Amino acid sequence: MKNILFVCSQNKLRSPTAEQVFAEWPGVEVSSAGTNNDAENPLSAELIEWADILFVMERTHRAKIQQRYRSKLKGKRLICLDIPDDSDFMDAGLIAILKTKVPQHL
Repeated sequence: MKNILFVCSQNKLRSPTAEQVFAEWPGVEVSSAGTNNDAENPLSAELIEWADILFVMERTHRAKIQQRYRSKLKGKRLICLDIPDDSDFMDAGLIAILKTKVPQHL
């Protein structure tokens, strides 16, 4: 079982969509968080430690995580999906992109 963490800025649109899309995926446990302090579910050291693979939506998210949690990232995979913040929650286009990009790394 792999623990997968999806990360965006506010944890309102992209990462919760990814969490929901992959919630029933075989062989994985999923969660989501946001890099901003006022995110719905703010990213924490505990979430980083829990995750085997972290999927971030943008390069800025990856940079924030590498800066704040460098010591927690040993042995973890940190993958940038390059998905801009222009989709609504559970948007069909966003779901299609996620289903194309994420499984390549599992």
